[in-house]
Amino acid sequence: MRVTAKVDYALRAALELAGAPPSTPVKGDAIAEAQDISVNYLENILLELRRAGIVRSMRGAEGGYWLARPADQVTVADIIRAVEGPLANVRGERPEALEHTGHAHHVRELWVATRAALRTVLEGTTLADLVAGELPPTVKPLLDDPEAWQSH
Repeated sequence: MRVTAKVDYALRAALELAGAPPSTPVKGDAIAEAQDISVNYLENILLELRRAGIVRSMRGAEGGYWLARPADQVTVADIIRAVEGPLANVRGERPEALEHTGHAHHVRELWVATRAALRTVLEGTTLADLVAGELPPTVKPLLDDPEAWQSH
């Protein structure tokens, strides 16, 4: 899986909101400064998160952004889908829609299994988990494998 800058920035911005007191607006400038993200780029990302129902906003001196749902109800997968679309696709198609022939016949099953693995981690991890520094029990063991920390 390749994580784009947009996904990384969206997640970091959402975590800034998750770490703020509930329903307390946070200024875009404050999020941008805290995460070293361009304000203009951040505003576009926050707009996408708002359209997806993850973030709410209010204009004006007392305005800003806040999570539309509690942080324990927003998953990392929600953030990714809001700014990039489906978690896994192959050439723009959903893995289950693929059909290959010959020796490549079972490639579809590989891509479906890959998507399932991504879902386990990304749908199982909420913003609240990350803010608390407590990864879910399904995710923690993956970090125990030294190979997980190696670039291949």
